[in-house]
Amino acid sequence: MVKQQVTVPDIGGAEDAEVIELLVAAGDPITVEQSLIVLESDKASMDIPSTLAGTILEVLVKEGDTLAEGAPIVVVEVASDESTPAVETNAADPEPVAESPAVVAEPAKPPAAVAPEEPQIQSTPSERASAAEPVAAGGDSASVYAGPSVRKLAREFGIDLGFIEGSGPRGRVLKEDLHRFSAQRMSQTAAPAIAGAGIPSVPEVDFAAFGDVTTEPLTKLGKLIVTNMQRSWLNVPHVTQFDDADITDLDAFRAELKAEAEQRGTRMTPMPFILKACAIALRDNPKFRASLSGDGNSLIYKQYIHIGMAVDTPAGLVVPVVRDVDKKTLWQLAKEIIALAGNARDRKLKPQDMQGACFTVSSLGNIGGTGFTPIVNTPEVGILGVSKAAVKPVWDGAEFKPRKMLPLALSYDHRVINGGDAGRFMSQLVTQLSDIRRLIL
Repeated sequence: MVKQQVTVPDIGGAEDAEVIELLVAAGDPITVEQSLIVLESDKASMDIPSTLAGTILEVLVKEGDTLAEGAPIVVVEVASDESTPAVETNAADPEPVAESPAVVAEPAKPPAAVAPEEPQIQSTPSERASAAEPVAAGGDSASVYAGPSVRKLAREFGIDLGFIEGSGPRGRVLKEDLHRFSAQRMSQTAAPAIAGAGIPSVPEVDFAAFGDVTTEPLTKLGKLIVTNMQRSWLNVPHVTQFDDADITDLDAFRAELKAEAEQRGTRMTPMPFILKACAIALRDNPKFRASLSGDGNSLIYKQYIHIGMAVDTPAGLVVPVVRDVDKKTLWQLAKEIIALAGNARDRKLKPQDMQGACFTVSSLGNIGGTGFTPIVNTPEVGILGVSKAAVKPVWDGAEFKPRKMLPLALSYDHRVINGGDAGRFMSQLVTQLSDIRRLIL
């Protein structure tokens, strides 16, 4: 029998994924692909499976630890004839994982709690290779020890790393340090609201003075939602346009497909039709699949049609991405939508499952409501809000007839999209949903 470690696999570039649940303990027998822990990154929650079969000798992590790719999770006793090359380890002193060839490795241990990483900040391979190399920075020109995502975040915030005292191992600067520094700087420099500069803070209220209260800390995903929503609302000039689509015929056609859907092992919900109609509108209205460049001097047009689909889960709102919607049939979309929604609720989405969208659909389905104003998921420039369909009397030129109407709300970034662009997009979308024969044109 030999001892081997199971380490964190590639988790889509996430550097500080938090351990939110332990699924095994010392002495447990495990099989290949059995889940060991649940990690929550800034983009998704995911189960980490075992690559070995054997018996757990030691669990090397605990809830609240933050891990990156390559970090050891457990020590497993496996049979000596295992196909995986054996690496002898000391369970009491696990093999350390080096963060970079330039840094002397030390045993993996949990750094301080980390604030959410901006979802669009990604490092290049060359940056990752030099992630841990100290560099001279401003301030006192001291060497700064920080990873590539932290450096990019610092550039986004306009922060000189030389002024920040790192709270991580060996003084490593963490994203939490950047957020703390930024908050302190804003509190020191913000002008009074009466002067018209800065954003006044919401006064702290002692709610316990009025009755019993309970406090529940936000999850990492919850904190990320707060950050993303505030950033989008503050940076994007929002406009929302409303219309209703007559989906009477669409709903009748769905009913006809029920038996065939059961034979195919799926369900035909309205969402495949909505995504398909959006894909056609995005194809014909390319501004809606564009993004404003960082310097604001150009538009980046995506030559693909990937659409995000907001899913309500117990852990919070997540947005898996359906890729190449324009190239898929309604049956393919139906299966993929159900699979992605299920993975979202079971916390099995990978970070790459939530990246690359050029437009988002947020549907309240049967929850209710006659309309809402969705917030643009920047750097996208448009999002469609779908409310609950209802039967209403509609005048056809001769009489009122009962028709099933679907309320739609299109929010867009007014820096990129003007009213005419949005009107054409919405009109085409309503036409496609009202006459589904047009989806094949």
